[in-house]
Amino acid sequence: MAKVAVVVVSDDEKFDLALMFAYRSYINKRFSDLKVLFFGPSQRRLAKLEGENLKILSELVQAGVVDSACVRYAENWGLSEEITKRGVRLASFGERLAALLNDGYYTITF
Repeated sequence: MAKVAVVVVSDDEKFDLALMFAYRSYINKRFSDLKVLFFGPSQRRLAKLEGENLKILSELVQAGVVDSACVRYAENWGLSEEITKRGVRLASFGERLAALLNDGYYTITF
């Protein structure tokens, strides 16, 4: 089975698709490992997440599926507090992506 990193960049309905794809993949054990990274505009949506999507995010965070969100973008846009309040850690996107790629993860980008 493959290891997959879902990279979420979009802040529109593709964000919702990415979250549901990650959730269904996790629930159905489609991959040997699954990680989700948030980068750029997706972090604006992440910071305002509520309702069902927030419940899904919380479950993915608790399961260790959510890897991180970009620390630099969060700081530049004043999103750090809202993102970390949702349980998502902030880290260097470039370093996290490189580590996952070097560890054999395939990427799927939304």
